[in-house]
Amino acid sequence: MNLLDPELIIAFLTLAALEIVLGIDNIIFLSIMAAKLPLHQQAKARTIGLAGAMLTRIALLVSLNWIAKLTADLFTVFGMGFSGRDLILFGGGLFLIWKAGKEIVDMLRGALHAPGSTAGAVGVSFVGVIVQIMILDIVFSLDSVITAIGMTSNLPVMIAAIVSAVIAMMFFSGPLSRFVDDNPTVKMLALAFLVLIGGVLIAEGLDLHISKAYVYFAMGFSVAVEILNLRLRKRLAAAGH
Repeated sequence: MNLLDPELIIAFLTLAALEIVLGIDNIIFLSIMAAKLPLHQQAKARTIGLAGAMLTRIALLVSLNWIAKLTADLFTVFGMGFSGRDLILFGGGLFLIWKAGKEIVDMLRGALHAPGSTAGAVGVSFVGVIVQIMILDIVFSLDSVITAIGMTSNLPVMIAAIVSAVIAMMFFSGPLSRFVDDNPTVKMLALAFLVLIGGVLIAEGLDLHISKAYVYFAMGFSVAVEILNLRLRKRLAAAGH
């Protein structure tokens, strides 16, 4: 295998970029879950969570035959076939909506404590957070792995792209987590994104295809509006209003 082959380089760069984009929802969920732990455990939780995501993706890649079987219908309901992939996406979407909805209710009730305080970690265990992250990792991994398989059949290139993307996500997860945790309105927006993504997963599980371009455009537009709101609040605070 020629490592300087232009086709391999293009495939690697494209896949790495796609893995990062498809991993945005993963980072948001990971950041919010890790923030529930004491400050000294948060970085460790993010690292283990992303490392687990990387291992999950690689394990799925080397199980191509199993992934191929996931797309075969297991049973039919009212003329609609359901495959293993459909069930995983549907279940993952329900879990994500329930988890994000619970977090939103907790925020509205004022149940969340100060960021990084041990009091905020009451009833939350390190292992419990990692397990929840790993459950969603499996769901989030499916689409990215299927995308990778569709773009190239070169397994080393796919693995290298996934590893590179996860390393990049590890680099950005810390600053993103701190930013989300320091800004309650941004955290609420991130939770709303997770509800949206959960809805998309459920729709995909029901074979209702929703273009990711629309979802990412809506998310990007919402982020732009929130950035303007943050700047406005800072200027008003500086002016004494």
